[in-house]
Order: sequence, then C-alpha cells, then structure tokens
Amino acid sequence: MLSRQQLIQAYRQACEIELQAFKPGNVSIYSPAHDMTVDDFRLSAEVSSGPITDPEFCLGEKIYYAVKATREAVACNTNLGIVLLCAPLLHALTNSKPGESWRQALDRILETTTQQDADWVFEAIVLAAPAGLGDSEQHDVQEKAAVTLTEAMRFAADKDRIALQYVTHFKDIFDFAVLRYNRAFVLSGDSGWAALAVFAAMLARYPDSHIERKYGKRYSEWIRVEMESLDKAMQLAIEPEELFPVLYGLDKAFKAQRINPGTTADMTVATVLVVLLEQLIGQQRAGEL
Repeated sequence: MLSRQQLIQAYRQACEIELQAFKPGNVSIYSPAHDMTVDDFRLSAEVSSGPITDPEFCLGEKIYYAVKATREAVACNTNLGIVLLCAPLLHALTNSKPGESWRQALDRILETTTQQDADWVFEAIVLAAPAGLGDSEQHDVQEKAAVTLTEAMRFAADKDRIALQYVTHFKDIFDFAVLRYNRAFVLSGDSGWAALAVFAAMLARYPDSHIERKYGKRYSEWIRVEMESLDKAMQLAIEPEELFPVLYGLDKAFKAQRINPGTTADMTVATVLVVLLEQLIGQQRAGEL
C-alpha cells in the first residue's frame, strides 16, 4: 500500500502538472483567468491534499473537508471538480481489500457509496457554489440526500461528465485519457505537454459540462472544431513551442467570451493523478520482487 505522504505528493504533483499545460480558456502558468491565478490553484492543492487523503474520513467527508479547506484558503471555487474526481481514486487505493486490484477496489467503492456520502458531497457543492448551479426537481444539493452518492451522480450523468465518471467507473480516464497522456509523454518527454494533449483530445470529443451549464450549446461546436484541430496539430508537432502562437490565439479567443473548459481541466488533473499513481504502484511491485 502506498503511504499517505506518497498520495499527498502525487495529488499535488498532478495539480501542478495541469497548471503547466497551456490550456486555452483556463488558468495556467501562461495565463490567469476569471479572477483566479496559478497561486490560487497551488494553494488550493496544498490545503486540500490533507483532507482528501485523511484515512479517518469516509469518501464524502474527504470531498467536503477538501472543499472547505480550499474555500477558507482562496475564497472561491478552484477545485470542486478536481476533488470530486480525485477523492474516489485516492480512497480506493487506501481501502482495497487483500487480493483486490486498484480498479477492483474503485469499482466496489463506487458501487457501495452511501447516503451519508451524498450528504457530505451536497454540502461541499453548496459551499463551493460552482457557476451554473441551480435548483433541481430531484436530488437538489441544497436539500438532504435521499439517495446514495452514486445514485445522485447517475441522475446528473447525462449533463455532467464528472458525475458520469462515478457511473462508468472512470472509463473516460482509464480507457482513453491515460493512453493519450502516455503517448504524448513518450513522444515529448514533457508532462505539461502530455496534460495538454489530454485536454485537447477530450474537448475534441466531448462537450465541456461547465461551459454547457453556463451557455448551453452556444459554443460547443466551435470549441470542438478548434480543439480537434489543436489535437491533430499536437500529434504532428515536433517541438511544443511550434504551437504556442496557436495556443495564445485560442486562449485569447476563449477568454474574450469568458469560456472556461473547467470540467475538462478537472478531468486532466484526474488523468495525471492516475498516471502518477500507476507509476508508484508499479515501482512498489518491482521493489517487492
């Protein structure tokens, strides 16, 4: 089993690598956005890393207290989606049973979430106050949960890609995004470039939930076409710097319309976390042989 300190370091590193990726419309080391800076995200990763790995907390508590720590530190919603995605991945790794793989533990945990988990997560969502949050006729986060966390996520899965991961057991990440990251990293040797490859490939295929909550489908096709072009260009580029003019142009265009592909950025963090944790698991196994 990996130590808590290893989990903390992997989580913080995943958050940092995502910031190293020049993601059009999002905060990165290349550009602030939407009144938030890289320092806000770095502080958020630091303060949330303790609660999200606390072995005494249930899954829902990990999410709530990570969001609470973030809110107290930066007074805005920098990482709700990151926490929602990363918490089950970390929780499964420290709560696996003998003979159970990480993926098997994740499957079991997602299938056995509780109503208490849902209550904690509902409170976390209200505390974070994400853009586009409104009332819902069923399973409103501003009321007490009447279902388990996974059941609540199933209700939201058709309009929220983070919720969908709870239902599909992180299929997007394990079966697509991780492969895209690893391919880009092998070719470039640059983790920030590999993270951008994930971001571009995801946006080229799936609408961003955060954007569609705010604007409907007004920008979805434009974003898809632009990111499909970027995805193809990245696979042909010899040096990352070749595409910086394109990235600066896209970043300016997205931010002029206040387009922030936040869900896709969150999925990118979770993808990098999976890559890092798989590396640590592999190293641990090699050391046991």
